[in-house]
Amino acid sequence: MNYQSWLAKWLETYVSPVVKGKTLETYRGVVKDHLVPALGELELAELTPARLQAFVAQQAKSGNRRTGAGLSCASVNLIITVLQNSLKCAREADMVGGYAAEKLRRPRAPARETACFDLSEQAALVRAAMQAKDEKFRGIVLCLYTGLRIGELLALEWGDVDWERGLLYVSRTCREGRDEAGRFGRIVGAPKSRRSVRVIPLSAEVRAMLRAMQKPSRLVISRGGAPLSVRSYQRSFARLLARLSLPHRGFHALRHTFATRAAECGMDGRALAEILGHGSPAFTFARYVHPLASYKADMMERLAARLRTGALCSPPV
Repeated sequence: MNYQSWLAKWLETYVSPVVKGKTLETYRGVVKDHLVPALGELELAELTPARLQAFVAQQAKSGNRRTGAGLSCASVNLIITVLQNSLKCAREADMVGGYAAEKLRRPRAPARETACFDLSEQAALVRAAMQAKDEKFRGIVLCLYTGLRIGELLALEWGDVDWERGLLYVSRTCREGRDEAGRFGRIVGAPKSRRSVRVIPLSAEVRAMLRAMQKPSRLVISRGGAPLSVRSYQRSFARLLARLSLPHRGFHALRHTFATRAAECGMDGRALAEILGHGSPAFTFARYVHPLASYKADMMERLAARLRTGALCSPPV
């Protein structure tokens, strides 16, 4: 069996029944755009470690089908993941004698810039979002105060707000993609993971903002009651940052900023992880909390005050 035939069988039989629609769509894109054109005609037994590593190196050097440039580390790693999963499954299904992709070398991604707004940037962003005539910008403030993902924000309905108890129920997300019939459009479904179905307490300020926004429409953030696309909202956010002369950051930086402010205020790690929908506090603090230099300096001064004994200030004998 050649690799193209196996990939079709693998996606339909082994992947489709167990993954979310977004993951399946992503895998299909990798197969169609990268694996089939370069490796599809080869027999499974011809996919040797050396041939696969050469393919990975070529993708890193010139794998962008539109520009001819190299793919990002994230894109190359995604291709490797699909390669490895498909070929490991082929081995387990006795379609090939060995597993050739086990030792593929992954490119090392450069260190990421901290994705977090500092206090002055956050204040400017909140002020502009609250003063904007278009109430869709209030969603930026809601994300800063709750840590919502953009898909969760745009899928949020007024029925998800418990006014009496001051709680927000997160039970769905949205994205743009192709459905099973191949039609492109808005797809609403379950959140990213089981833990992403969660309850978030709302502060008095956020409840007041939501009260002022409440309309007969079903969606909390909409355009005249009509749903907003994720890409459209991201572009609106980018334009707002540019208008305020703030550094360009992705919308997900709001989630990182929420986590950072919460940690700086002393929020318990498990509580923060649950509010964000993470599995463990360790992941939350490793990936989402970015203490500012000013905050760390202040903490060091407080620590010094606790440790100070007077001996440090006494002249030597």
